[in-house]
Amino acid sequence: MAKYAILQSFYASQEWQTFRMVVINQRGLRCEHCQNRVTRSSELTLHHIIELTPENVHDVNISLNPDNIMVVHHECHNQIHGRFGYQQSGGVYIVYGPPLAGMEEYVRHHMSRGDLVVDMDRLYTAVSMLPHYDKPDNLFSNVIGLHNQLIDNIKVRLGKWGSAWIIGGYADRHKRNRLADELGAEIVFFNLSKEECLRRLDADEELKFRKDEWRKYIEKWFETYRE
Repeated sequence: MAKYAILQSFYASQEWQTFRMVVINQRGLRCEHCQNRVTRSSELTLHHIIELTPENVHDVNISLNPDNIMVVHHECHNQIHGRFGYQQSGGVYIVYGPPLAGMEEYVRHHMSRGDLVVDMDRLYTAVSMLPHYDKPDNLFSNVIGLHNQLIDNIKVRLGKWGSAWIIGGYADRHKRNRLADELGAEIVFFNLSKEECLRRLDADEELKFRKDEWRKYIEKWFETYRE
């Protein structure tokens, strides 16, 4: 079955139709995006915050979870997805802070499917198939090359991505401000203390054999950081 047919089958199911009406009846005839009221339930649709795909459509914690649903007007739904004449925001965000500050979790929560994410840790994983915390020094030139190419793509707005998220330490004020100016980016700062980062390191089971290495990363960031 083609991937779009899988979604169409789900949306045509009685289970979804019943779920839709229950949610609308509970929340009322109002668009949760623009806050305008409507006169008929047929003017509203349910928007999945975590976008529904053929891979997750059978996961009820995504497809039939009220916490993953916004009740929206059809026109607002098209605007959210950037389709039928609506353009997506195309925002660019530099998300920076010390190691283990939680930048990746923030981006994962705020991004949309189809956004572009530039993250050195993920690029290491892409070219080495190693876990995100294992970054062989000999691959740095390759990884930074990919990173810089993606940054250049963002500068000239190459591609059809929605928004772009650049994750990194960016402890040097001049470098991050210059990059923000070049990209027209908004800066999101994770202002965690060194003590909190070290506490997270001690509690992270994935890093139990690399604590000395990551402790050096944390110490170096706070030594070089300038507001």
